[in-house]
Amino acid sequence: MQYRRMYVPGATYFFTVVTHQRRPVFADPARVALLRDVMRREMAARPFAIDAMVVLPDHLHAIWILPEDDADFSVRWRRIKSEFSRGLATAGGRARPVWQPRFWEHVIRNDQDHAAHRDYIHINPVKHGLVSAAADWPHSSFHRFVRQAVYPPDWGTLDVPVPVTIGRE
Repeated sequence: MQYRRMYVPGATYFFTVVTHQRRPVFADPARVALLRDVMRREMAARPFAIDAMVVLPDHLHAIWILPEDDADFSVRWRRIKSEFSRGLATAGGRARPVWQPRFWEHVIRNDQDHAAHRDYIHINPVKHGLVSAAADWPHSSFHRFVRQAVYPPDWGTLDVPVPVTIGRE
């Protein structure tokens, strides 16, 4: 079966991107910082907005909003993955695969779909047992959403479970 991507100019997309063999590449905060720098450079070169994002040790989830006349998220991810891999090699990392060859995307269809995927992103560190509350994970846009009063600070704790019914990992 051949996988077909859906390219919609100006769309909002949910992505799952996984490291090669699920190695914990992002367990090192310096590597998360490198990823952020690479993404900022790509955003400057080929604009897009990151609505929500979480980086876990072996994968990440993100919601991107593309410009109205642009649907080429694939070239952005290819450049981000390549530049990050080169940055690791430059920093003394071994030249071995960093990423799984592909990524998973989903076109956000409406406000409810958007909210469900945003919740999924922010609850992910809790779901994987990395923390007991979404607020405890440092590599997440959750903190920005708390500042904007989208979420209360105690949202996504083990005491108050959030339904997790979407996503691919």
